[in-house]
Amino acid sequence: MVMVQRQQTEQGRRSGKARLSARDWADAALAAIGEGGGLAAVAVEPLAARLGATKGSFYWHFGNREALIEAALARWVEANTDEIIAAVETEPDAEKRLRRLFTAVTKPAATDPLEVSLLASTDHPQVAAALRQVTERRIGYLAGLFGELGFAEAEARRRALMAYSFYLGHTQLGHAAPSVLPSPEEFPAYLEATMDALLRPA
Repeated sequence: MVMVQRQQTEQGRRSGKARLSARDWADAALAAIGEGGGLAAVAVEPLAARLGATKGSFYWHFGNREALIEAALARWVEANTDEIIAAVETEPDAEKRLRRLFTAVTKPAATDPLEVSLLASTDHPQVAAALRQVTERRIGYLAGLFGELGFAEAEARRRALMAYSFYLGHTQLGHAAPSVLPSPEEFPAYLEATMDALLRPA
């Protein structure tokens, strides 16, 4: 749900003798996708130039472009979903976890172009599969939180869908029409009102 921590700028400064990892290439591919190029930006030669590497470095780790796309998407799932969930799970209280989660992901998502770029690429089967995986994981986690808060299974699922729809809508508006979103000063009250609506007893 938030920006992948990308280190490609620093990686590009490395000595040509330093061996890049598959993760370095995956992060660079995600950065290129998020910069507006979409999947078309995942091309070996431009990425090698970005990383200060050779094409040989790429082929050391990947058999083809599709393998790099697969690795980049797996990295996105890990960083933008699994790691975020693991971080909020340190909070024992379910309501506080839910509030912490939305505070952590909602505001950054409106300025991170990566997820929007991926949402615009659902005609690509690898992207469609990754988005489906992430969507099911996120909604399932949210439903679990609402279940912990005492909502019945069907109601917990309904509220999870509402919460995730809010997140996606906020993300899309942040790119399509950012001026309609609350100012930084208004944002805490906006998020609080959203949480209150989601947590209101049935």
